[in-house]
Amino acid sequence: MDQAKGLRQMAKTSAMQKRERNKASNGSSYPRVIAVTSGKGGVGKTNIVGNLAVAMTRLGKRVVIIDADVGLANIDIVFNLRPKYNIRHLISGEKTLSQVMVKTDHGIGILPGGSGFADLTRFSEGEKLTLLSEFEAFSDMADIILLDTGAGISSNVLYFNASADQCLVVATTEPTSITDAYALMKVMSQGYGIKHFKLVVNMADNRTGAKKVYGSLSNAMDKFLKNVVLEYCGHIPFDPALQKAVRNRSILMDTVKHSPAADAVSDLAKTLLNDSRTNQNQGNLTFFMNRVFAAAQ
Repeated sequence: MDQAKGLRQMAKTSAMQKRERNKASNGSSYPRVIAVTSGKGGVGKTNIVGNLAVAMTRLGKRVVIIDADVGLANIDIVFNLRPKYNIRHLISGEKTLSQVMVKTDHGIGILPGGSGFADLTRFSEGEKLTLLSEFEAFSDMADIILLDTGAGISSNVLYFNASADQCLVVATTEPTSITDAYALMKVMSQGYGIKHFKLVVNMADNRTGAKKVYGSLSNAMDKFLKNVVLEYCGHIPFDPALQKAVRNRSILMDTVKHSPAADAVSDLAKTLLNDSRTNQNQGNLTFFMNRVFAAAQ
């Protein structure tokens, strides 16, 4: 009980200190946390995260990617990196954030995944404090934090999605992807009170096909989910250049100046950066992780 009280006090004190630093600085706030998720695997979510991060850095933002895809962590593969440590070493206290994090040539920080988030409900109070303390360091090194979550409705996926400022759902035109995307948003809205989602349709043949996906999801949500908003953020067309980049373990944004998919990702980055935070996250990163842990109770 004393440890839990200390955890809450630490978050409160850290938040107050952060607000004071913000007032004294140029008015910037703590990093925006964007969860990129999907109801079904195989929709190209991780590649979107990698290219989105590069697009955002080119727009002048400092970006950190947290690989929260338990068991299938692979954002390092997209950037052709071979990290020595992962988030498990951070949670255990074996390594510090600076030792675990790797940097890409773009300056993007990556916190590699692994089995660290295998079961948030089993974290000890000491492990929570360690993670909270380390996460606070992100406040000074990033403007945007992209969470590459797993697919589906596992507990950890829901915890991170529900705690982020924005939740970007990736779907394709495949019926199973659409059905699973709806199931994900239904569980999050009914179980966690999330009322605003963003949608990007990946590997679409054209805008018309992507809009049909949005229309199908939006109609179902209007009919069965009360006061839940789905915002259309565009589509990323099927692009041979992207498929080639995936095979070569490279980032599309690095291999071509312009291609249908690269241009679409750039537009998506601008859309997300221009939008205000849409969910309940009003604290700093310590509060973000506190919400994650609270959801896991």
